[in-house]
Amino acid sequence: MIPKGLKCLIIIVYILVFMAHFDEKELAKLAKLCRIECSEEEKKKFYSSLLRILDYIDQMKEIDTDGVAPCDRVLETLSNVMREDVVGETLSRETFLSNAPAHVGGMVRVPTIIKMVNG
Repeated sequence: MIPKGLKCLIIIVYILVFMAHFDEKELAKLAKLCRIECSEEEKKKFYSSLLRILDYIDQMKEIDTDGVAPCDRVLETLSNVMREDVVGETLSRETFLSNAPAHVGGMVRVPTIIKMVNG
């Protein structure tokens, strides 16, 4: 299931790319397509928020960006920040297991994630 916030982002991108006009009828259609269930109050609030976002994006379109190089990262001078793997001091098994909430036979006990079904 897609989180509601991500669905909202999908709607905004869809509006920007495919719609010249956006109104409450279009919002209802998109909410149905994205399977977003909202109360009437939530729909009004969501519609109002989307309009403010779209207005802000329209304001950004007015900014003169001629001569501004595209930027795909925040720090242009940043290069590979990976460090070399260096073997360091490790904890003894006893120290390591003393920090674990539960252990069995010298191993850390973790909650069951996948249950096996016989048959």
